Amino acid sequence: MDISHFGNERTSVADFMRRLYDRQLTTASGGNISLRINEELFCITPSALDKGLLEMDQIAVVSLEGENLTPHLKLSIEADMHRLILRARPDVKAVFHAHPTYASAFTAISRDGKPVINTRLLAESYFILEDPVFVEYRLMGTDDLARLTAEKAKNHDVLLLENHGVVCLGKSMLEGFDKIELLERAAQMTLATVQMREAGYTVSSLTEERMKQLMVMKGKA
Repeated sequence: MDISHFGNERTSVADFMRRLYDRQLTTASGGNISLRINEELFCITPSALDKGLLEMDQIAVVSLEGENLTPHLKLSIEADMHRLILRARPDVKAVFHAHPTYASAFTAISRDGKPVINTRLLAESYFILEDPVFVEYRLMGTDDLARLTAEKAKNHDVLLLENHGVVCLGKSMLEGFDKIELLERAAQMTLATVQMREAGYTVSSLTEERMKQLMVMKGKA
């Protein structure tokens, strides 16, 4: 198959991966971004290349059946996770997986099996992120992790992979990037408000009524 027609999509993935790295939301070797090309194909960042220096021709093209159409590029071990998420969510165009410092720290912390990043501190973060969901630990790069994450992603756009990292879904590249950046800020604010509360300050999250208003505005209630 001639993949030269997909330059815009591959360029977008490379650009956003560099942006993710520049914003210190991932490391040179960590994380990956995928973008749906059409009903049959997606493109994804490769393995074993510097994520801060990626260019268009270093972005792999893969079928939703799992065939690597760029065999000279080594696929990420999480390529199947991206593939299964895109198959499970036809409405999603972009999948961001990374290891931002604060949000990733919270993947090692849960309460009753639920994430403790507080997205309810700001109206904007709750409106865009809602409540993240926790994905129980599975070894990275395995079919178990890919299947479990894809199953959780059917009803959630923001996922915390236990002792691993985060996944954010978007209907565009910008939306996916915005979610992962906001999630990291929400994690930082969660830690800051814990410290403020310990110092004697009162911290007020959004009330149920205010969250309901935001979901009405979003068209989800």
